[in-house]
Amino acid sequence: MDATPLDGRVALVTGAGRNIGRAIALALADAGAKVAVNVRSNIDEGEHVVEDIVARGRDAILIQADVTQRADVDAMIAAIAQRYGRLDILVNNAALRRETAFADLSYADWRMAQAVCVDGAFHCTQAALSLLRASEAATVINIGGMTAHTGASQRAHVVTAKAALGGLTRALAHELAQFGITVNCISPGMIDTERSSEHATPSHHANHKPLLDRRGAPDEIASAAVWLAGPGARFTTGQTLHVNGGAYLGV
Repeated sequence: MDATPLDGRVALVTGAGRNIGRAIALALADAGAKVAVNVRSNIDEGEHVVEDIVARGRDAILIQADVTQRADVDAMIAAIAQRYGRLDILVNNAALRRETAFADLSYADWRMAQAVCVDGAFHCTQAALSLLRASEAATVINIGGMTAHTGASQRAHVVTAKAALGGLTRALAHELAQFGITVNCISPGMIDTERSSEHATPSHHANHKPLLDRRGAPDEIASAAVWLAGPGARFTTGQTLHVNGGAYLGV
């Protein structure tokens, strides 16, 4: 089996400073891709990811950009084009996961969840489209969430945003197939991730026990992303890949 199936490819991972985004960036690099590591504000985290990739003998660039701002996104894609001359893999991972009771949910927080998750994917995919169309094996991978399918208490804004991302995945799979671009969504279940106290995740949504009786690891989501980005998934598009240890079966 080829250890570097993504050799010669260039990837962009948004929200790549920590957790699932970081794991995906590292895994894509291990598979041979050059990686643009995007963060919104935490430069230190992004620099650590780039340093880790370079330490593995791979190529990476850090790009600070707010995916809700089209000017930032356009500048990010331009920087990738200038550095690498191509883009083959786009991973729309940036998201917000704050929990708030619906009665207390401000419209500003509602809109921000949609802006980061859905608008961010819109901006990044549209801005990157000319580079993706020039690739012979382009792919867009959206990172959704299990609660988009199961629902969850105190997450109306997040669940709605993730559900919309699934719809965008299917719509773009139809529209971009003519260019040979695959578009898929990975839906993680309960994953062991680090959260600041502000974004700590209570147990409101954790009522679906995985059959495997454990939380997943970010690396297990990253493995799915590498497969979707690789040659073995070129006949897979418009799909949602559930990686949740069997929790979605509802037991």
